[in-house]
Amino acid sequence: MDPRTTAPPLLYLVYIGTSLALTLLLAATLYRNGKTFLNDVFEDRPGMAEAVNHLLVVGFFMLNAGYALLIFRGEDSRAAARPADFAMERVGMLLVTLGVIHFVNMAAFMKIRHRASQPTPAATGALLRDGSTPSAPSPAPTPTPTPTPAPAPIGWAPAPPAVRWDQP
Repeated sequence: MDPRTTAPPLLYLVYIGTSLALTLLLAATLYRNGKTFLNDVFEDRPGMAEAVNHLLVVGFFMLNAGYALLIFRGEDSRAAARPADFAMERVGMLLVTLGVIHFVNMAAFMKIRHRASQPTPAATGALLRDGSTPSAPSPAPTPTPTPTPAPAPIGWAPAPPAVRWDQP
């Protein structure tokens, strides 16, 4: 590496510290406000709300921290010549990306909330693909007792089958 085109080590530390601090701050904000939102969506299952919130924050942090490290390339002539400008440009790129990812997360929250607030198809009278309407499962049918035939009177015999003479 040529020291004239490589960023000074202090620039690495400042950039990594700044980007991780911003990512952690935004992840904590997302977690705190996401908890309220998801508790509303999953009001009957609080454990699910907490799990979804935690997974979203972990994904947010991993994506943003990874991206912050990927966009910082210290082997640039601008990094050595004007390290402060270079670091500010990279932090600016990171903040724009964090904003976009935050809005994608909010869209995911809204989609989850929209799905949770939709009534079931059976309640709306919606049609299934085959054209039928969904219905609640009916209870198992109760068996009806089959009547036992009354005993035949003594000395009674069934009639013989009728014979038809016009058929061969």
